[in-house]
Amino acid sequence: MRDGAVQPLTGRALDLLIALVSRPKQPIDKRELMAQVWPDVTVGEGSLRFHMAYLRKILGDGKDGSRYISTLAGRGYSFVGTILPAGPEYGGSPVGTDVPQANLPGRLHRMVGRADSVVAIVAQLAVSRFVTIVGTGGVGKTTVAIAVGHNLIEEFAGAVLFVDFAPLRDPNMAASSLASLLGLSVRSDDALPGITAYLRDRSILLILDNCEHLVEAAASLAEQIFLTAPHVHILATSRESLRVEGEHVHKLEPLACAPDDTALTRAAALEFPANQLFLERARASGAQLHLTDSDVAIVGHICRKLDGVALAIELAAGRVEAHGLAQTADLLDQRLALLWLGSRTAPPRQKTLQATLDWSYSLLSDLERTILRRLAVFVGYFTMHGALAVVASDAVDQSLVFGAIDSLIAKSMVARRPLGAMMRYRLLETTRDYALSITLDKGELIDVAARHADYSRQWLAQIGAKWSTLSNGLERQYYLDGLNNVRAALEWCFGSDGNAQTGVALAAAAAHVFLALSLPSECQRWLDRAILTLDDRMRGGGEEMVLQAACGMSLMFTRGMTETALMALHRSLAIAESRGEAFGQMQLLGPLHMFHLRMGDYKTSLLYAERSATVSGTIDDPAAATLSHALLGITYHITGGLNRARSELEAALQPGPGSARINEIYLGFDHQLWAGMALARTLWLQGYPDQAIERAHRTIADAIRLGHPVTVSIVVNWSVSLFFWVGDLQSAEEHIERFITHAEYHSMGPYITVGRARKGELAIRRGNPEGGVGILQHCLKEFHASRYELLTTEFGMSLVQGLLAAGRPADALSEIQQTMLQIEASGNFAYMPEVLRLKSQVLRAMPTANGGDAEIELMRSLDFSCHQGAAAWELRAAIDLAAIWDAQGHRERAETLLRPVFEKFTEGSGMPDLVAAENVLKSMKNLS
Repeated sequence: MRDGAVQPLTGRALDLLIALVSRPKQPIDKRELMAQVWPDVTVGEGSLRFHMAYLRKILGDGKDGSRYISTLAGRGYSFVGTILPAGPEYGGSPVGTDVPQANLPGRLHRMVGRADSVVAIVAQLAVSRFVTIVGTGGVGKTTVAIAVGHNLIEEFAGAVLFVDFAPLRDPNMAASSLASLLGLSVRSDDALPGITAYLRDRSILLILDNCEHLVEAAASLAEQIFLTAPHVHILATSRESLRVEGEHVHKLEPLACAPDDTALTRAAALEFPANQLFLERARASGAQLHLTDSDVAIVGHICRKLDGVALAIELAAGRVEAHGLAQTADLLDQRLALLWLGSRTAPPRQKTLQATLDWSYSLLSDLERTILRRLAVFVGYFTMHGALAVVASDAVDQSLVFGAIDSLIAKSMVARRPLGAMMRYRLLETTRDYALSITLDKGELIDVAARHADYSRQWLAQIGAKWSTLSNGLERQYYLDGLNNVRAALEWCFGSDGNAQTGVALAAAAAHVFLALSLPSECQRWLDRAILTLDDRMRGGGEEMVLQAACGMSLMFTRGMTETALMALHRSLAIAESRGEAFGQMQLLGPLHMFHLRMGDYKTSLLYAERSATVSGTIDDPAAATLSHALLGITYHITGGLNRARSELEAALQPGPGSARINEIYLGFDHQLWAGMALARTLWLQGYPDQAIERAHRTIADAIRLGHPVTVSIVVNWSVSLFFWVGDLQSAEEHIERFITHAEYHSMGPYITVGRARKGELAIRRGNPEGGVGILQHCLKEFHASRYELLTTEFGMSLVQGLLAAGRPADALSEIQQTMLQIEASGNFAYMPEVLRLKSQVLRAMPTANGGDAEIELMRSLDFSCHQGAAAWELRAAIDLAAIWDAQGHRERAETLLRPVFEKFTEGSGMPDLVAAENVLKSMKNLS
């Protein structure tokens, strides 16, 4: 109190003050203070200093010369203020002394993850006197309440009374039970008047535990005590709030779990309290754990599966000693956790999850039980709109559903979470498993599942137009959560009691989203089932068109350039043409272009790109024009038409009129970002290295911000060659690692091989040619076997460089000749100038070197470079040829060749090729 006004302190500050005044004028070591104030957690001196500063501020230490706490350098702190006898500190008013002593159960030796809740509740009790801890069954309400009681036991001079209502079944016994604990003799049917009279002038902390099944009686009892006994503090626990005057609700959330994040380190994962609790209880039960990164990931999965509910985590941890981590996780997925036994000394309702949920379920009305069972059809979060669409029926009106869900939320059976202006709801996994275990009438079960599948299909139709407007993973989170319900609906549709026709429509609606999420393997699973289900009436329709298109794309990303994938794409295009659907044709021309591009058939790719330009002219959609420009620009870039490539690529990157988002993802990837990286490479080839690097970094950042893994993989992969060209091996290595991570995580088979090949290229450039050659030779065999030829020219060039560096010119000559034949057959002429230059190097390295042939190849390289406008390749060829002529004594001829090429460059002064050219020119000048 200060001048008659309460000065609220946090729990830790209060503990700190008590510790200091218990030994006035004496130094107390910092470590001793931290041990007293934080007995259950380990903290640093920063926490002590923070709370000490807060305490000094409340006391007014230093104001008007007042001194309360002295800092003793190197020793600790000392309370130096004056202490006088006074009434009880917590209530601040005279009270009766004949109060019962504490009957608190023992506190846990270590309570995980609840220190902040205890502090907050202690502080709130000091201010408001009445707090109810609300949370789902097993979340730890009683544990926290007991901890609060122990923290406050000295403040109430031992007068902390724990009242457990769990054993009571008759609401009328609530008041009588409290009276008995208070030592009162009850001589009438109503014990409340005697209780309030007794407590009116006494200071005591009442902990009313497990109020939910006697909620009306407990609420009335707590309210009357609060209103009539001003020095009594009340702490209640319940699965729903008491909703009476004076009550302040503290919502006890489940323990925080480590997210499902492959980038999360082992140390970071173990910082989450749910993971900590699991490991502590597992080791306490005898499990010998030596955690690897994969083990920590399993622990995280278990804790997330159990939604951070403390009781559920403790029960699961107790099985590890017998079954091991992996098997415990498998058993969880089989819904066996409900029957796992816990502590022998636990209350009956907490010996198993089944008992805990039986307790909660018994408190529901018949309508609430019906709604809960029907809500279990949802996997993860759902909206109120979804609940009404699925749960309401002829027998259950929508108006009743609203009220029942509100009641289930109040009783902690349904959790809620805001997402922007929208509220979402879900059943915890253990609650959902319990509800699913309750037998439903088969007709009712089919009816609910059918409505759920139909709602999922409508939901997909609604988000289809919105998906392309979402710019990052955070914005898509709502849709990612909703996809869990789509999966469940598909499983039912194609099951024994399902509706296959609805499943076909649902799979067609979901295919675009699965591909946009880079889930081609899962997409293929549902597509196979849907296509097999098609009957004569469905074939040739819009749904088959979508299914076949998505099938071709998913097969391309997971299994490579197979005939099955090509047949699916052709079938879809034929349907689109027969139906006269121009937009559908555009969606197929992009994948067909990519298919032939990846096969190394650039001539056919160009035909599809040109066709896309024709079709896009019939569609009033800027995104269609963007796609056609991108396809043409990418193809021209690969085939060596750099000026046309740049023109088309820059057009693809211009925002079109009336387009909400140009970066439209067409069946699995973003062509515009691919065009951005193709433009970066084109700029480098044309002799603008600084602009090229700036464009590359901007495109990579845009791709990462988009958060679409396939698009990120395409962009990052194409960026690596650019980083090699400019000599930035550090950036190349970083992006190779990012690329491989994406490919492995999303099961994109061909890209995993690409990542290994990139590592082979890096090894050669870092002076390990033998290692790099072996990797590239193995990967090139895999590429040829899977008909993935898009990058084989580039990797073949790196292999030639490696063979040369390893002293194997004959093998290098064989490889370079094979690469040239491949270019002639495929039309990949963008690399021809560099291949000719490399052939010149190989010829000069042969035991019977022919300088004249080497010069001829360099002259051909220069001709190709000039024809294409590839200043970067031209510079490299000019450097090599000038060096040869200079060595032959034709210095003037050499300088006349090299200097004009060198002076074409107006940027990129630090680029290795420009530095090399400058050094050659300086050398000639010095020698002359």
